[in-house]
Amino acid sequence: MLVKTRQKEKKIRDVSEGKVENQGEMEPLKEARNRVEGSSSSDNNNGRTSGGGRRSPTNCLIKPPVKKNTIPIDLKLRAVERARFAHQVAEKRRLIKQYKMERERQQKLEEEEEIKRLRKELIPKAQLMPYFDRPFVPRRSEKQPTVP
Repeated sequence: MLVKTRQKEKKIRDVSEGKVENQGEMEPLKEARNRVEGSSSSDNNNGRTSGGGRRSPTNCLIKPPVKKNTIPIDLKLRAVERARFAHQVAEKRRLIKQYKMERERQQKLEEEEEIKRLRKELIPKAQLMPYFDRPFVPRRSEKQPTVP
């Protein structure tokens, strides 16, 4: 609904500015525009029309422009500001990358220190050699065998 209304507004503007080549099909829109312009100047009932308080569909055809045209800014000034902004972004990315690399280096150093500490503390100790001068004779268990 909103799209159709905007299309009608555009057609009306084009007709009033003389941009439309085939104006035969635009006659109903011209009449609607004339009715809106005529009724808006004569009716001052806070947007109400006679006819049960309903607004006619032609009242919605013409709306004021939403955004005013702005004066184009100086392109050289904008280029300088954009270059400054690009430099700031590049600097920020470089700092973030540098921070990440420093953090990874610190983490690697901490891991190496931890490994060194563990190697010092966990010195492998020699196990006593078993005695081979006495022969090993296994004894029969005194427990009852389990029933499956």
